[in-house]
Amino acid sequence: MARFDGKVVIVTGAGSGIGAATARRFAREGALVALVDREQEKVNAIRASLGGGQSLSHSADVANEVEVRAMVETVIARFGRIDVLVNNAGVATTGPLLQLTTADWRKVMETDLDGVFFCTRAALPELLKSRGCIVNTSSVSGTGGDWNMAAYNAAKGAVTNLTRSLAMELGEHGVRVNAVNPSFTATGMTEDMLEDQELIGKFLERIPLGRIGQPEDVADVIAFLASEDARFVTGVNLPVDGGLSASNGQPRQA
Repeated sequence: MARFDGKVVIVTGAGSGIGAATARRFAREGALVALVDREQEKVNAIRASLGGGQSLSHSADVANEVEVRAMVETVIARFGRIDVLVNNAGVATTGPLLQLTTADWRKVMETDLDGVFFCTRAALPELLKSRGCIVNTSSVSGTGGDWNMAAYNAAKGAVTNLTRSLAMELGEHGVRVNAVNPSFTATGMTEDMLEDQELIGKFLERIPLGRIGQPEDVADVIAFLASEDARFVTGVNLPVDGGLSASNGQPRQA
């Protein structure tokens, strides 16, 4: 397919995990991809795996609005337009609230929430011109609570509702805004959890499809939401969770 032939796509958090898989998916479909991450070496490596050429790697911390503005200016200078913004960069912290430091709280909020705001605000003038779209990476943790993940739940809950609000505000201008809500996905963020087989077993008990997610599972849905196939879809927080959210929370019965 070439659904994004000639389209310019920004993907934040593109140095690994869902962001890297998303950049690869868009590139395969003809997009001009701007890969953004705090770690330049990582996005350089992902860009090289795309064959270089019709892509751009850029180091920026989405929590820094000055760096975000500079990133958008760089993309415009290189490609002349923006058609799709994928707000994917994110971090997480775990632990009881009384052990959560102010620094930890701010780090999650600044990256997971402020970063979405800064990138969206900076890219929006160009998206209005192109009648483009935004896809945010939220989480099932943005639609329901987790034990000992107060900061992440709060940030992703805000992204979930920000997605709805922006869809309402921007729809009349032809800009669609949606989000994906993954469950447990095998990324660098979950690397330590993947080594805990007992924990993995507990997750698998709750996921009807019987496996944890892969970055490509999420990337493919992001591409769908950004494509013309989803032209009448906006304001949606789409679970990409193997059926986890189908449950009412009660345990399996014999």
